[in-house]
Amino acid sequence: MRHLLGLYNTSERDIALILQEAVVFKAALLNSPHESFSILRGKTVVLAFFENSTRTRTSFELAVRRLGGSSLNFSSATSSLQKGETLLDTIANIEAMQIDAFVIRHGESGAAEIVAKHTKKAVINAGDGMHEHPTQALLDMFTLQETFGKLSDLRILILGDILHSRVARSDIFGLQKMGAVVSVCAPPTLLPVGIEHFGVKTFADVRTALENCDAVIVLRLQLEREAAGFIPTLREYNTFFALTDETLAAVTHKVFVLHPGPVNREIELSSVVTDRDDTTGKSNSLILKQVTNGVAVRMAVLKLLLGHS
Repeated sequence: MRHLLGLYNTSERDIALILQEAVVFKAALLNSPHESFSILRGKTVVLAFFENSTRTRTSFELAVRRLGGSSLNFSSATSSLQKGETLLDTIANIEAMQIDAFVIRHGESGAAEIVAKHTKKAVINAGDGMHEHPTQALLDMFTLQETFGKLSDLRILILGDILHSRVARSDIFGLQKMGAVVSVCAPPTLLPVGIEHFGVKTFADVRTALENCDAVIVLRLQLEREAAGFIPTLREYNTFFALTDETLAAVTHKVFVLHPGPVNREIELSSVVTDRDDTTGKSNSLILKQVTNGVAVRMAVLKLLLGHS
């Protein structure tokens, strides 16, 4: 691997290797939370985030630090982009400062791939438009593997705004490569055209979909796009597609709940379900475990891309 741009073109072998490395780093994080490795000593990773982020940016910054490297936070709002400089010129100038890798989040689909074609440095896609978000999917897979002991034959439901979600695409590509069975549930207006070509089963009823899954990945309803008329009202979406205690009560088995964040509480996910982390009821939230695992997974990705040299 020279870059990590998406899971569509990432092999099963490389995904398995990342997950194996993440196991080691997760143990290290839990056993020695203040200890650092020297794998990236002397290396600088630029966090070029052209969109807002909390979990992804922070976990990458912590991952670089735990590996012994240095991170540089780049803000487009205070850069020469505001004066008309192009994205590629910005990347070229930063590369000229002798950095070692770019972690890029951008609002345009394909931005990370364009940068990768114009730099000699490693590029990690931290989310580009409606294309992919590979490290989020990797930490989802790691969390599921940790919970169930496997990924093969797991039945995973992705619930919510599939149309606009880069997380959904990476989850579908990655989970299927590792042998999981993926289904989706959403209003017809929030499903991509040609969803049948993704190899997933589509449900229109949440309760039926939940009966056919072991875990559900709930997606954020992207409120900034709601004005475009994809759903009639938030209340109607919440009535038919939110994951609540009442919805889960009708399911005959335990369903584990994941969410990439940020959560719109009482819209796509109730606060009760979001915060439940016990193992006695019909559900168990893995959301904060996903956040913890994000650091270990991103450490694994950075090691595999940069640690060899």
